Amino acid sequence: MFEGGLNVDYFILLLAILLLLGVVTTKFSSRFGVPALVLFIGIGMLLGSDGLNFIYFDDPHVSQLVGVIALIIILFEGGLQTKWTSVKPVLSTSLSLATFGVFLTTAVVAVSVKLLLDVSWLEAFLFGSIVGSTDAAAVFSVLAGKNVKEKLSSTLEAESGSNDPMAVFLTITFIELLTKDSTSIIGLVLSFFWQMGMGAVLGYLFGKLAVYAINRIRLESSGLYPVFALSFAILTYGITMLAGASGLLAVYVAAVFMGNSHLTYRNSIVRFNEGFAWMMQILMFAILGLLVFPSELFHIDIMLKGLMISFVLIVIARPIGVFLSMPTSSFSINEKIFISWSGLRGAVPIVLATFPLIEGVENSQLLFNLVFFVVLTSALIQGSTIPWVAQKLKLTEKEKPTSPHVLELVSMGKANAEIVEFFVPEHAKIIGQTLEEISLPKESTVSAMIRGDELITPTGRTEIHAHDILYIMAHKTKLKSVTDYLSKQNIEKN
Repeated sequence: MFEGGLNVDYFILLLAILLLLGVVTTKFSSRFGVPALVLFIGIGMLLGSDGLNFIYFDDPHVSQLVGVIALIIILFEGGLQTKWTSVKPVLSTSLSLATFGVFLTTAVVAVSVKLLLDVSWLEAFLFGSIVGSTDAAAVFSVLAGKNVKEKLSSTLEAESGSNDPMAVFLTITFIELLTKDSTSIIGLVLSFFWQMGMGAVLGYLFGKLAVYAINRIRLESSGLYPVFALSFAILTYGITMLAGASGLLAVYVAAVFMGNSHLTYRNSIVRFNEGFAWMMQILMFAILGLLVFPSELFHIDIMLKGLMISFVLIVIARPIGVFLSMPTSSFSINEKIFISWSGLRGAVPIVLATFPLIEGVENSQLLFNLVFFVVLTSALIQGSTIPWVAQKLKLTEKEKPTSPHVLELVSMGKANAEIVEFFVPEHAKIIGQTLEEISLPKESTVSAMIRGDELITPTGRTEIHAHDILYIMAHKTKLKSVTDYLSKQNIEKN
């Protein structure tokens, strides 16, 4: 990895510097409105041979390996925090965007690449395939904490979590057409449907298995539960890929199922994977930054053509893909414009761009540099303006308060009770009632309440307000009754 041989101490020092710089840059990211992934890539480029010359790195195999592992963890963390109740109403729209929308975007970009570059039609479509899908890592990180309407954020997150199979299918298809004398188109199409269908099925099955195992197996340390959960994510990917299906889709489906089920040590699992996902984002984007050489990337010819392709992708191809793939949806014109603008590109296109490099496709280095430049412009232009565009299109809503505290039963793995967290939405039926007036199931009680930044020890006479966060301790056998009761409280009062 390092020129002149690997020094372990040198490697550890640079890794520490890399992580510290990555964490510090997130502060600048939120302050200046620049997506964190751009800064992480910048760190990699700075430490590379064209920068401070700390590291000489040009191995696409290692980049691909790190990128895939990072995407597994990022998709797993994003899926854990995805609410099925929010995704279900927009699932068909998200899947249409993830398939037909990606195909349309690919086709339009391919035409522009053919007109701008001296490449074949197959190479042009290969480029379009690589940049055709949105990126989960970019979408999750940019939308996190933003007050964009839940309907829109759920659509974008579900699309980015499920459009990898289409992008991978198209990329591999055109690589095979470029490198092999004969390729079965019918076989490739059947392979795509197998990847999508079996990926979803295996993801669901592994999600169920993970929930059962986590809740039933009593581990000696609470710190093992997050590792146990992550192990299932990696196992899901590995076995699904061996079955010839989409491992990334399976991981996302499994994570959504797990995140919407009752899990022992849920907060520990979510918080651990949230931190781990950030670490992998830093490493992944920094290594991808190391892989590119700025002297080649910021060449005037690459920049001009890259800007023109970015313009086509952002202003023409993505909107065409969005509007034509959701013609009968209930989304308004403003909402479709916002979805078009929020089609962020990130790690997935760069990782996919390593496939032609590894296979030795002609013009693969040119394609890689252009993909990298398009990703940077997409992240800078689109990623930094999403909150502003949402505000201008009047697609924002009040931010839901998040709890500054984490409450969890220390002996949860061995105890017969669990704590359920419930956010009281506006107009919920129980607003204005006291705790002794609400009809919680037997063997359940509100053990704590958070109002604003204040932690309250409740009594029977404590009144419930909108935006309160209730922590309800319940016997494990009563968990379903508690959640069923709470779900009914989301219905507005007459």
